[in-house]
Amino acid sequence: MCGHSGRGRDGNKTAFQDHGLWFASNGYVCLVVDTLQLGEIAGIHHGTYREGRFWWWSRGYTPAGVESWNGVRGIDYLCSLPYVDAEKIGVTGISGGGATTNWVIAADDRVKVAVPVSGVSDLECYVTDQVINGHCDCMFFHNVYQWEWTTALALFAPKPLLFANSDNDKIFPMSGNKRIIARLRKCYEMLGAKDNVDEFVSKGGHDYRPDLRLAIFSFFHTHLKGDNSKIKDADFPKIEGKELRVFVEDKDIPKDAINSKADESFVPVASVKLPDAKNFKEWKAGLIKQLKEKVFRTLSTIPKAPDWKAQTTYADHYAAEVEPGVKIAAYLGPSREKRWETDGFGNLVVMNPTDTIKDVMEEMNKRYPKAIRHELLMTRGWGSNRWTQKNPPNTVERSLVLLGQTVDSGRVRDVLASTTRLTLNKKEFRLVGHGQAGIIGVYAMLLEPAVVEIVLVDPPTSHRDGPHFLNVMRVLDIPEALGLLAPDIRLTLVGEKAKDKAFDRTAAIYEAAGAKDKFKRDEK
Repeated sequence: MCGHSGRGRDGNKTAFQDHGLWFASNGYVCLVVDTLQLGEIAGIHHGTYREGRFWWWSRGYTPAGVESWNGVRGIDYLCSLPYVDAEKIGVTGISGGGATTNWVIAADDRVKVAVPVSGVSDLECYVTDQVINGHCDCMFFHNVYQWEWTTALALFAPKPLLFANSDNDKIFPMSGNKRIIARLRKCYEMLGAKDNVDEFVSKGGHDYRPDLRLAIFSFFHTHLKGDNSKIKDADFPKIEGKELRVFVEDKDIPKDAINSKADESFVPVASVKLPDAKNFKEWKAGLIKQLKEKVFRTLSTIPKAPDWKAQTTYADHYAAEVEPGVKIAAYLGPSREKRWETDGFGNLVVMNPTDTIKDVMEEMNKRYPKAIRHELLMTRGWGSNRWTQKNPPNTVERSLVLLGQTVDSGRVRDVLASTTRLTLNKKEFRLVGHGQAGIIGVYAMLLEPAVVEIVLVDPPTSHRDGPHFLNVMRVLDIPEALGLLAPDIRLTLVGEKAKDKAFDRTAAIYEAAGAKDKFKRDEK
């Protein structure tokens, strides 16, 4: 019995017909599950770059989850059949199907034997060597816990696993394959089951070939049927694609199919109940705890102050390296030394990647003509530190998710590191930001308060519009996050979006915290 988890990247079901016929002729029941992207009812695998659905990260959605669930439901169906031995379930697939094999065998203990084929590499290949560019989103889970990719496969140990690949596969290079099988052999040996894991390497590119089929068939035959006899590749007649369809014609596809919008419902967003005066402290502490555990795990410790160095080319410009290879910059505007001519505050301005110093300084001088100083912070990806955002591949943004981060969570880190170098007493600073930059500043202050006032100009009403942090919408959304600033930090929303009714929730939270007068909405 073999539950197939997917099919090749080209969507050709005939790649599996030999499997189905071979299994059937040898006393197995073979179930082939269409992928979300390539089935008769097409969904979306390439959401974060072809479709611009980077909000998938904030929502906590990946099509890998749908593929895993479909595989588990397929096993449910197999086990419901009276002629299927539920104790002898195997899973295999190539490419996207190979990746789904990994997810299914990690999630479902009913699987007894597995053969992932050209479906998983490791972080060194995906990130360092940028192999991620050859893959769609179905190949990846959101790596919040910062696992090495092999860990997902290791969850299947010590059950029989054949790690099958090809020696000239550009999107699953042998360098990664060798590291993975070495880790798996060590894992299985530690569990006293070193004979239960093996590898098979076919000669050629990314494809099914007769030698791969022989290896797969033999492995299942040995570990599911207990038959060690030599398997010969059968010469089965070709089955035309139309004969493999479930819905004979496209007009037969159910009108209520939700495949194309599964990302809107598969992962629920948080429904946050607003606090009252009695439970505010506990409510706030609980949400902050969830943010630290589920969203900002990589910021478990507040980053140290970087070594800021003056830039000789431009006066009052500074640069620092906050992480190896990651640079940020700052501009210190002129200061007013006569305190009686000031409003007693300096402004820390978090800038967006497309903001310019000239425009921001003009706006700040107009809005706060008596500020002691404007300090402009250019987080990662600004100016000369910008990276290519070719769409696709969006390499930087997508790679960080495999490391349990996002570009925007990195920018929160930048703000945290920068507040340690404020030239004035921290309590004399307000934080100012336009659009997404302001929200990034808010989260930094939630993790480590360093100012007494925050001013947000036209803030987004939901993380669906950014900034994007892994799983944040499974904890809360922007209006609730702003409410967490209460009661200690004054908050002012400025601009047309300040009127949005979504921020009524923020107002209610400030009121529950006994700080109603510290929240203002200024439409000007």
